[in-house]
Amino acid sequence: MCDYYFDGKGKAFRPIIVALMARACNFHHNNSGEVKANQRSVALIAEMIHTATLVHDDVIDDANSRRGKVTVNQIWGERKAVLAGDFILSTASLVLARVGNTTVLSLITQVIEDLVRGEFLQLGSKENENERFSHYLEKTFKKTASLIAHSCKAVSVLGCPDPKVHEIAYLYGKNLGIAFQLVDDVLDFTSCSEQLGKPASADLKLGIATGPVLFACQQV
Repeated sequence: MCDYYFDGKGKAFRPIIVALMARACNFHHNNSGEVKANQRSVALIAEMIHTATLVHDDVIDDANSRRGKVTVNQIWGERKAVLAGDFILSTASLVLARVGNTTVLSLITQVIEDLVRGEFLQLGSKENENERFSHYLEKTFKKTASLIAHSCKAVSVLGCPDPKVHEIAYLYGKNLGIAFQLVDDVLDFTSCSEQLGKPASADLKLGIATGPVLFACQQV
């Protein structure tokens, strides 16, 4: 069940970005573009955490398709899907412990806290128009960008001792993560279910106002 989404058909966007950041930091520090084993572990952890959130999100949203496949919750039921997501997350935690770096441990555990807080933010709403957009950006950071930002910073910590590089890596991941989600939210309106590999306009059907809706409201 836990192997269901690890079939190599996903975009692997997060581990690729994290591995590239690791190479860049290593090259900056000692002219070596080789990715270290503990940095590869962080890239793996990022993908595992992301996959666990997909399984849990599909339960929360009662989704029936993901990446062009029937969701775990539709095949095995919600209870087993929740346990599968928990198992993937616990395995990621085990890999994280083996990295053996307390700074990296703090960074990745912050991601998990942000993911939960982001989900609660998505369940809430703001009445004021200006607050809605800042609420959306905060939710987007916590649910999507935090994982990329903190993972990029984690591999920079493992590859380079310069705190300035760590901050640059974090900001790069943060901005890339927010941009990635903004594009994904636009595609939710402009693409069909077959192209997305999941139901189109899913957030709108759940009553969740994403970037395109908020931008449209500002133009009215």
